[in-house]
Amino acid sequence: MSCKEDFCNIFQQTVTRKGADKLLSWLEQGDFFTAPASTRYHLAEDGGLCLHSLHVYDRLDKLVRSECIEVSQESVAICGLLHDLCKTGFYKKEMRNIKVNGVWQEKPYFSIEDQFPYGHGEKSVFLIERFLRLTTEEAMAIRWHMGGYDDAVRGGSYAINGAYNQFPLAVCLHIADVQATYFDERK
Repeated sequence: MSCKEDFCNIFQQTVTRKGADKLLSWLEQGDFFTAPASTRYHLAEDGGLCLHSLHVYDRLDKLVRSECIEVSQESVAICGLLHDLCKTGFYKKEMRNIKVNGVWQEKPYFSIEDQFPYGHGEKSVFLIERFLRLTTEEAMAIRWHMGGYDDAVRGGSYAINGAYNQFPLAVCLHIADVQATYFDERK
């Protein structure tokens, strides 16, 4: 089964709230299933974003179960699969010349073309809520999934502490994202 098929199966079987079908249709019309997860780090390849989302979903599901966090399977699917929705329409594939064994060759690479610079987690929450309502815990988890890498945290914001203290799902999503990036996706 393809990455897209896996994603769609999990999403359709687990996410049942109003607007889920419209969100999935929007994902299929855009570049979510073909976009990279990053420009040069983890899964900087066609389809990397979908694969990363599946990895995070799997890691989050295991963490929630092992830590006995009381959260619905629907919340796990929404947070794991959609936490990086901000990366849709975010990357642009370009070509550049790279020297390989002393010979210049044209190779593809990804650059950032952020047409909606709204932040990382904030943008994902905003885009999801155009289609379906998030619970407060889901919104907090997605908003703060970057942990200490978040621009607000690096700028000195302490709001993440409150979110992590109140919402265990937020802590689990951050950990799942890091595990997926460094354990499942390292080369």
